[in-house]
Amino acid sequence: MKTVTFKNKHIDISATIRYPKDFDENKSYAAIVCAHPISSCKEQTSGTIYGEKLSEAGFITLAFDASYQGASGGEPRFLEDPATRVEDFRCAADYLSTLDYVNQDRIGVLGICGGGGYAVNAAMTERRFKAVASVVGVNYGRLMHEGDQSADAAIKTLEAIAAQRTAEARGADALITSYIPNSQQQREQSGLHDIDIREAVDYYTTARGQATGSPNKLRFSSLAAAVGFDAFHLADHLLTQPLQIVIADIPGSFGSYRDGYELFNKAASKEKNLFIVKGASHYDLYDQPGPVAQALEKIIPFFQKHL
Repeated sequence: MKTVTFKNKHIDISATIRYPKDFDENKSYAAIVCAHPISSCKEQTSGTIYGEKLSEAGFITLAFDASYQGASGGEPRFLEDPATRVEDFRCAADYLSTLDYVNQDRIGVLGICGGGGYAVNAAMTERRFKAVASVVGVNYGRLMHEGDQSADAAIKTLEAIAAQRTAEARGADALITSYIPNSQQQREQSGLHDIDIREAVDYYTTARGQATGSPNKLRFSSLAAAVGFDAFHLADHLLTQPLQIVIADIPGSFGSYRDGYELFNKAASKEKNLFIVKGASHYDLYDQPGPVAQALEKIIPFFQKHL
């Protein structure tokens, strides 16, 4: 394993590349780009769980930090910008294409949570990705424009973003908010009891999954692009690669359960599969051994077949 960098235009993208056991640079390998969830980083589930297990299964894996986040460059910090996020994937494919030991016709992509939605969106227009896997994939744009599910939630959010941008243009400090509460106590005080939020706090703010590259910070004024984004737009026309979807059967407010069904029904892929991990929640599929093992029992043979 080693840390590498590649470019997304002027931004340096930090990534971790992992190699199979007995790696030989004179041989040719299949490679998989691994994408982290919203607010996450490569040192969490995308790299140390799925990237590691896939490399043990014989693949080269490349787990990267999104532009403006983690150890990657880009200013201003803490942006969640869908267009740049999707371009990160194309640049990851560019980087793999420069490695003599990577077979250019055997590159796949896997994403977890919001990274799954982005992986799907990128694969529609990045034909170097020959197979696509999504683990509890979330359409982040859908999540953003639904908000609290009230009729005018998206409009209220956009009005608030507009006001903040005006304030910042006039010299106010940037509003850096958080994706989730910073503690279970803060969550309870906010009246947030949904299983996804509760388990997100447990994963991101405790020793279970806490990482320096995942500081729970979000630049509020940048969110308008995310509100208008749809990760699955044109999947019925452009997503034709083999597709493996894995979801958990305990639904939560992040919506990966229903997004999994929507993607399965919409994708133009002739070979596609939806696997549901029984008795598991969204965050169980980040790092819990039993649910992760079930996911990998589907994902590893899937990539072995199609890459």
